Amino acid sequence: MIVAVDGPAASGKGTLARRLARHFGLNYLDTGSLYRAVALRALTAGADPADPAAAVAAARQVEVGDLDDLRLRDDKVAQAASVVAAIPGVRAALLAFQRDFARRGEGAVLDGRDIGTVVCPDADAKVFLTATVEARAMRRFKELQARSAAAIYERVLQDMKLRDARDRERHTAPLVRASDAFELDTTALDADAAFVAVLRFIGERRQRR
Repeated sequence: MIVAVDGPAASGKGTLARRLARHFGLNYLDTGSLYRAVALRALTAGADPADPAAAVAAARQVEVGDLDDLRLRDDKVAQAASVVAAIPGVRAALLAFQRDFARRGEGAVLDGRDIGTVVCPDADAKVFLTATVEARAMRRFKELQARSAAAIYERVLQDMKLRDARDRERHTAPLVRASDAFELDTTALDADAAFVAVLRFIGERRQRR
C-alpha cells in the first residue's frame, strides 16, 4: 500500500505521515528531507542553491544517510531547499529515488508537495493537508523556539509566505491538491484529530477497493 501525504510547510504532514506508517507497518519517507539534503550539500560546498548546475550535481550525490543529518532542520537549509525544489533537474534526479522507495516491501507513506500528483499518482490513498499561513507560521515559530533557535514570528510568517509562493508557482511539480485526494484543514485540529480523520478516510478507501 502506498499513501501520499501532500501539503504546504508546517501543515502537519510529517507528524501524520510518520504515525500512519507506524500504524500500517509501512516504510516512511519525508521527501522534503531529500530537498533539504540537496540544499545542505550545495551550501556545504559553498555553491549557490539557485545555481541549477550546482543543485543538480548535489541532487545526484544524495544518499539515504544524508537524511539523518541534524543540520537539515536549520531554517537556512529549509529556505534553500525551497529554492532547489523549484529546479526541474533536481526534481528529475530525485524522482527515481522516491518511486523506488515507495515500492519497497509492503509499501510506504511519503509526504511532500507533489507525491499524489507526480511521484506516486497511482497511490492507494492520497491526503492533502492545509492550514492558514498564520497557524503554520506559529507552529514553525514554536518549533524553532523549542530548539532554542532565535526566531521572530513576523519574520517566520514572511518566510512562510515566500515558501508558499515558490511551492505553488514553480513550473515543475507545483504544490497542488490531486483531484482524488482527501483534503483536511488542520488549522484547528490537533495531531490526534487529524490522524483519526485520515485513518477513517483510508479505511473507507480500502473498503471501496
